[in-house]
Amino acid sequence: MNKDSKLHMTTDEFRKQGHEIIDWIADYYDHIEEYPVLSQVQPGEIRASLPKQAPEEGKSYDKIMNDMDLIMPGITHWQSPNFHAYFPCATSGPAILGDLISTGLGVNGMNWATSPSCTEVESHVLDWIVDMMDLPKGFKTDSKGGGVIQDTASSSSLVALIAAREKITNGLSNDEGSNQRLTAYTSSQSHSSIEKAVGISGIGKNNLRLVDVDDTFAMRPDHLESLIKDDLSNNRLPAYVCVTIATTSSTAIDPLVAIGKICKKYGIWLHVDAAMAGPVALCPEYRHILDGLEYADSYSFNPHKWMLTSFDCSLFYVMDRVKLIQSLTIMPEYLKNANSQKEEVFDFRDWGIPLGRRFRSLKLWHVINYYGINGLQAYIREHMENTQKLKSWIEQDKRFEIVAPVPLTLSALGLQ
Repeated sequence: MNKDSKLHMTTDEFRKQGHEIIDWIADYYDHIEEYPVLSQVQPGEIRASLPKQAPEEGKSYDKIMNDMDLIMPGITHWQSPNFHAYFPCATSGPAILGDLISTGLGVNGMNWATSPSCTEVESHVLDWIVDMMDLPKGFKTDSKGGGVIQDTASSSSLVALIAAREKITNGLSNDEGSNQRLTAYTSSQSHSSIEKAVGISGIGKNNLRLVDVDDTFAMRPDHLESLIKDDLSNNRLPAYVCVTIATTSSTAIDPLVAIGKICKKYGIWLHVDAAMAGPVALCPEYRHILDGLEYADSYSFNPHKWMLTSFDCSLFYVMDRVKLIQSLTIMPEYLKNANSQKEEVFDFRDWGIPLGRRFRSLKLWHVINYYGINGLQAYIREHMENTQKLKSWIEQDKRFEIVAPVPLTLSALGLQ
């Protein structure tokens, strides 16, 4: 893109079309409630409406935008106030604008040297959040730990599992047969991404132990310890426990303190997955759901679910960043640079699966600065108050019963 290009979009055209697209998005939000939340199309209907071949000649941007008339019928409107599926997925104006700037800059933050601000803003804003939520100080970068942005909690859980695998095998996981003795544990109510991570990591789904739950659908520590003892007696190596703070089906909260003590006793990596629930810790009165987080080796939650930040944005913290980095780092010649060699900086390519990284922290920076702590707390409190109000209405209606506790923003119902 330049001022006088005959091939590329000029800056003048970009400015004009950019204004029109912002207007299009704003109009969409003004009228979002008029759309059916769930797309009404049949499989293959959208593709059938699209041109069969790519255009030989480029089209004007007006005609490109006209194609949205073909695409919109296939959109399920996650940002609609009438959307009540899966989990909250609320973005916001500041998040969209921050993401727009990130896309416009087009940086790849794989190393500190490839864009220092991409790394340092990310470290800084994740340190902010430790203080904003009163998380354990060991998660801050001025300690042994630190935080990084992953795409989703699924990736966070996988990265934690890889670090746990390397810790328990002393970095010898690639030796023949070494993974086959490892075992991992999570509750029968945990997210399916844990089973997927166990498969991807090479530990094997057959080595995942599903722990029983109590009548609140939370993990039973006594059954967890029983499974660990059984595995140890059979010459297995318990490597990883995933605790869930707010399960997908009922927002059950696993007893973190009791499980944390078990993990400490047996030297097992403890990962805490609070994908949806994490932002509630912005409010001091709800931080009790994270009691025992000081036992965790790693912790993740998703601002893109309940903190007004556009998808994708999953925060991942570790107590010992060296264990994480050692499990993922490689150093080909083309990535070497003086700052990395001197270990003066963080290279976030060593903190996750991909080499390339977007400037995700910019949208989070915009959200926190626009709303402030007080605004974000007001947003969370309104949701919590609305849920309790709904719960009281349901309790008064004899047609329904609430089949699980309602600690957060989900009411699990059954018919009487």
